[in-house]
Amino acid sequence: MNAGGALGVARLAAAGAVLTGLVRPAEARRRLRSRQYENALFNSREPERTSWALTDDGARLRVHHYGSADAPVLVLIHGWSCCIEYWNPQINALAERYHVIAYDQRGHGESTWGKRKFDADVLADDLQTVVEQAVPDSSKAVFVGHSMGGITVQAWAHRHQDRVEERAAALVLANTTWGGIAAETRVLPLLNNPLKAPLWLGQAALAIPFPFPGGRVARSFVRTRILNGRAATIDHAAFVLAMTRSCSPAARAKAAVALVELALGPVGAEAITVPTTVIGGRHDLLLPHAMTQRIAHTLSIRGYLDQLVVFDTGHASNIEAAEDFTAEIHRVMYSVSTSPEVEGAAS
Repeated sequence: MNAGGALGVARLAAAGAVLTGLVRPAEARRRLRSRQYENALFNSREPERTSWALTDDGARLRVHHYGSADAPVLVLIHGWSCCIEYWNPQINALAERYHVIAYDQRGHGESTWGKRKFDADVLADDLQTVVEQAVPDSSKAVFVGHSMGGITVQAWAHRHQDRVEERAAALVLANTTWGGIAAETRVLPLLNNPLKAPLWLGQAALAIPFPFPGGRVARSFVRTRILNGRAATIDHAAFVLAMTRSCSPAARAKAAVALVELALGPVGAEAITVPTTVIGGRHDLLLPHAMTQRIAHTLSIRGYLDQLVVFDTGHASNIEAAEDFTAEIHRVMYSVSTSPEVEGAAS
């Protein structure tokens, strides 16, 4: 083949690669979720088993099982625009001791949307579906929800209170809220700082379905506005950005619209009747710590607050303070394992 022919083949190959990226965005998103990092804690671990929880409206929820099926059960529920792999630091640290179960919320990761409107009720029902179809009945589990995952747990407590009492030994709510996101988030420099922005502006800012770019500028935004810019590293920002970019723009926007409009209120926290730890980030601009404090206060009044833990982080406490966050889960798992009530339920 002459030089001109070789050049033509090379150009066709390059064009094919571009077209493949355009035609197969799902594959590009999968690669973002499985990206390798120097810090092995952030790399994906192969699950012992993958299953699919099927909802009444046709959604298929990807569920990963890590660790021994006979170990104490820990269920991880991720937040907006994330996926199972967002929990990699906790999965890698905890799977040797516990049966860790994590799932993609509908429309996120590999899970599909189904036919229902995306709201607090559907989040609650999806978690209940996962509990029924994927969580062993042999013992009560600890449920950890981050951000939208924390909303999911609160909605589950409100909508399925009897089932929560039967299946949950304890709850952990991290960097979360019960509503009021548009009125209180300060993640964008001009949003609610110093003046309150109108609801429509928050909706518009968080719900634009455009692909998040990679690169230095995007990492810098994540590090300074989503994380605690004074302490978070470039690696922290790169991981969180990759997880966020792995969510389809349309799904991210659809969920954002619902979350901005969400007004669950205190009914979820008021319905909780098991020990609950609340974790907040002192520098969280997306869901400011005042939001987690309200949840903790409501739980404290009713006698169900285990601990309020405040880390020197932004919104991604389990990434920015991975070891401390994981240690807190260990503490909760140990406390329920030595509880007479849990021991009796498991026997």
